[in-house]
Amino acid sequence: MHTVPVEQRSTRILIVDDDTEIRTLLAEFLEDNGLVVAQAAEGAGMQAALDAEPVDLVVLDINLPGTDGLELCRALRAGPDLPVIMLTARTSPVDRIAGLETGADDYVCKPFEPLELLSRIRSVLRRTGSAAARDGGSGIPARIHFGHWTLDVNERHLIDPQGVLVLLSGMEYRMLSLFLERPNTILSRNHVMERLHGRDSGPFDRSIDLQVSRLRQKIEVNSRDPKIIRTVRHAGYILTAPVRVVY
Repeated sequence: MHTVPVEQRSTRILIVDDDTEIRTLLAEFLEDNGLVVAQAAEGAGMQAALDAEPVDLVVLDINLPGTDGLELCRALRAGPDLPVIMLTARTSPVDRIAGLETGADDYVCKPFEPLELLSRIRSVLRRTGSAAARDGGSGIPARIHFGHWTLDVNERHLIDPQGVLVLLSGMEYRMLSLFLERPNTILSRNHVMERLHGRDSGPFDRSIDLQVSRLRQKIEVNSRDPKIIRTVRHAGYILTAPVRVVY
């Protein structure tokens, strides 16, 4: 994955989530894409991180030990204006409304695509007029070039080698984003299934193969002989096209 030089890393994000694996993987992804990331597992850790150094935005899980994310968001709103994106496994409209009514600027449900969260972070920073966004130093990709194709992250659409707009379904966008996060890395069917659907792939579950096939029909010259997303027998899939990120 393309990495932004350290001197361009001006936006600082605080991730507050008690799931160590999710927190660490998300932090690594955001750092690979040019942000400075601090982490905390609960409310006390969040406050300690905020006291240590100012941040531009907080990604805050609702389900936390002790004081939950909703109460922490209310506490943040009582202080200096700080953008907050709620991150949660709760998917009902009531939960979403509750999160937004506490003052959150956006709400992202698990499982989610890190690339989508990057786009949400950028949007919130621009909407709230943060210094980092005004200075153009958010370090979040606007477009991702792979081979002769371009994925427009802001508009969530694909542009073919001739400059023609290609429409993607929500699932196609999420799947392509997943492969672009980790180019030249074999992704197993179970990994793709977990990231896209939040569950493991069963031994007879071919839904991922079908979804990859549909995506290939849009981006490959010959979907029967793919050159961009290749199949690795008994292992999974790998995106082999060169990737270049534009900020």
